[in-house]
Amino acid sequence: MTLARPVVTDGVAHPPAAVSCQALSIGHGERVVLQAASFSIPAGSFVGLLGPNGAGKTTFLRALLGLTPVRSGELHVFGASPVCGDSNVGYMPQSRTPIRVSLTGRDMLASSLHGERWGLPLARAEGARRIDEALHAADAQDLAERRIDALSGGELQRLRLAQALLSAPRLLLLDEPLASFDPVRMREAALQIREVARRAGATVICSAHDIDPLLGVMDSVLYIARGRARLGSVDEVITSSALSDLYGAPVEVYRSPRGRVFVSADVA
Repeated sequence: MTLARPVVTDGVAHPPAAVSCQALSIGHGERVVLQAASFSIPAGSFVGLLGPNGAGKTTFLRALLGLTPVRSGELHVFGASPVCGDSNVGYMPQSRTPIRVSLTGRDMLASSLHGERWGLPLARAEGARRIDEALHAADAQDLAERRIDALSGGELQRLRLAQALLSAPRLLLLDEPLASFDPVRMREAALQIREVARRAGATVICSAHDIDPLLGVMDSVLYIARGRARLGSVDEVITSSALSDLYGAPVEVYRSPRGRVFVSADVA
């Protein structure tokens, strides 16, 4: 990917947005996931990607990876069109399938070292350094020599996060990374991901089924529903009026005294 030059306004140079969409339409088969969506995600931000099951959150992430083609409009990642295999983009896919192979955590990361490109392998010492750095960034050093078929769901998620960090990406795409944790660990894992991203200087787009673990962690919400998208703060997007507009039907948002958010919708 050829990186875009900074945007200059009023004599001040600003880095290009991490992700920008202009009248973007994407989908799979005959189904439209996003229709004429326009928004921009600032570099360095943490965005929670929310929406009902089947709304197209994963399809949107795949478009950012260059795996789902743009039907119309424009989609840019750091000012350039998405390209499959771009080392500037790290991806942690959604996975709930148990791993039944006798590899160690280090072996798992080593098998991914050269997955982003064709060419000669890195020198062994350089590859080991990258693995060690990724394990450290994900707080997974203790899993390096353990067999992955004996790890808990949460431990495996830490290794998958390390795997996504191998190329030192500028954009980190996480597809339901909290799904394997219990409610208490969800919050801890979300805070850890934010800290990892801040140390790496990476922008994060994190899809989630439940908004509560991300409250106070994310900078903004990108909500997708019925082919439409809205990006903004939690107070701007997770409201009865905003979600009713997205769904085209009445939606009620309730907040408990402890800050939990409940969304009630009666939509087909």
